[in-house]
Formats: sequence, structure tokens, C-alpha cells
Amino acid sequence: MARTKELTVEDKLRALYELQQVDSKIDSLRTLAGELPQEVKDVADEVEGLKTRLTNIENDIKECETQISDHRVRTENANASISRYKEQQNSVRNNREFDNLNKEIEYQELEIEASQRKIKHFTAELEARIAEKANTTKTIEERTVDLNQKRSELDQILAETKTETEALMLKAADLSKKIDERLLTAFNRIRKNARNGLAVVKVERDSCGGCHAKIPAQRQLDIRTRKKIIVCEFCGRILVDPEM
Repeated sequence: MARTKELTVEDKLRALYELQQVDSKIDSLRTLAGELPQEVKDVADEVEGLKTRLTNIENDIKECETQISDHRVRTENANASISRYKEQQNSVRNNREFDNLNKEIEYQELEIEASQRKIKHFTAELEARIAEKANTTKTIEERTVDLNQKRSELDQILAETKTETEALMLKAADLSKKIDERLLTAFNRIRKNARNGLAVVKVERDSCGGCHAKIPAQRQLDIRTRKKIIVCEFCGRILVDPEM
């Protein structure tokens, strides 16, 4: 059974460098969307919050209408009681019965006054809630327009880059198979921690292409021989020679 040819250090370095180039291209394509994904999420959350607020306002409106209706019914019942008590006063047999009916009339009049105050309070509250509902509805409409526009922009960008991104991701997967697991794990860790996502950089003008720290001449010579994996002593990035 034929043995699979083991990759040389130079082969591994070349695979790492090519993988870095592919990943950087994927990063740049994703950067095209900029802040749009987060903006879409923020506006979507805002719209949902406004809808919840609108539901609460509508519930408040119903409660105000119920309270106004209830106190109007109480007022009508109190007026009916007053009419009945006044009619009964015409046929009382003594002053005590007359005074008792008078107290009932006074009580009902107080009930009417209390209900009128409540009606006034809930009417003002109702008007405020109706105005708030109109403003909230308008805001929802405006923010929904913004949300749809941002979603459309994001969808267009994703659609334009989808084919290229998918092709690059397949290429990255193929390159990853050429790199042993330990080295690939280190590469991904460095990329994750690097501000610009660069895990493999060239030596440029005697310096690290990532952090720009000076590379000693002997170390540069070792890098050019491509006999071992060498990392920057300052930033930890994998170094390759300019000819790579």
C-alpha cells in the first residue's frame, strides 16, 4: 500500500500562507457589509420594542374606555336613585323618613360628583394615550421603512458576494486539510487574537509584517531557508520570507 507523501516544512508554510490569503479575502468580503448586520438587528429590536409599547398603550386605552363607561353608568344609576328618592319624599309619613331620604339623595349626589371627577380624569388619560398611540404608530412605520431598506442593502451585498465567498470557503477547507491539526489550531488561535486577522505575515524591510518589530538578520536567514516554522517573538505571528 502506497504511503501518503509527508509535507515538507516549506509545503506547510506555503499552505499556511495561501490559507491566510484566502481567509483575508473572505474577511474583506464580509467587511463590505460593514455595520449593516448589527444595524439591522438594532432596528429590528427597536421595532419589536415599539410594537410591545403600542400593545400596552392599546390596553391602556381599553381600560380608560371601560372606566369612563362604568362611571357613566354609575352616574345614570345615581340620578335614577335621586329621582326615586325625591318621589318617595312626597309620600313620607314623618320628618325622620324625609331626612333619611334626604341623606340618601346627598349620598347619591356625592357619588355623581366622584364619578364625574373620574370621568374627567380618564377622559384626559384617554386623549393622552390616543395621541401617544398615533405617535408610536407613526414611529413604527418610519422605523419599519428604515429596517426594510437596511435589510435590502444587506441582502444585496450578501447576494453579490455569496458565490465568491462560498468558493473561497471551499478553497480554505481544502487548504486546511494539508495542514496538521496542531499547526492549524495555532493558526486559527493567532488569527482570532490578531486585530487584522493576520496569522501569517511576510518579513518586510527587515521587520515583521504584522507588528513591524525588527527581525534579526540570522532569524531572517532561517526564515528564508523554510526549514522550520518561525514566529515573531513580539506578536507571535508565523513569519514567511518575501519570496513566498
